[in-house]
Amino acid sequence: MIRAKKVRLRPTEEQEKQLWQSAGTARWIFNWTLQMQEMNYRFGRKFISNNDLRKHITKMKQRPKYAWLNHVSNNIAKQAVKDACDAYKKWFDGRTDKSRLKAEKPHFKSRKKSKPAFYNDNIKLKVKTKLVLFEKVGWVKTSEQLPVNTKYSNPRISFDGKYWYVSV
Repeated sequence: MIRAKKVRLRPTEEQEKQLWQSAGTARWIFNWTLQMQEMNYRFGRKFISNNDLRKHITKMKQRPKYAWLNHVSNNIAKQAVKDACDAYKKWFDGRTDKSRLKAEKPHFKSRKKSKPAFYNDNIKLKVKTKLVLFEKVGWVKTSEQLPVNTKYSNPRISFDGKYWYVSV
């Protein structure tokens, strides 16, 4: 049985800065990916694979203009590209969602209106007593204990307007 657990985080000021930077990077990469897919679609070409886009991001990170992308975990960018490509591909292929409605064209994420959230690699997610380790953020205190000795899938960190949460 698959169970979901959402736990409130209690980050320090420095950790909170890193969480905001991670969420902003995920949003920027998502929007950049959609823009690349849009331009490609307008010129009559096929869908760009997420592997090709990830290779392009790796090259971008080497330029001084995009050096800020190196301050967060590489997995955040990878997952943001994957999420954007999945959403675009559903629309591109004309797939339906669970309610049998045609998938909507994905929208760009706004700084003000979208929910700040990002992915953390499940393999690198470590849990101790009321602590959780995020890549490049460090050990963050939690308000309650996450299940220990469990295989986590698709861990996401999000902000609800007041507090940060991790859901696994």
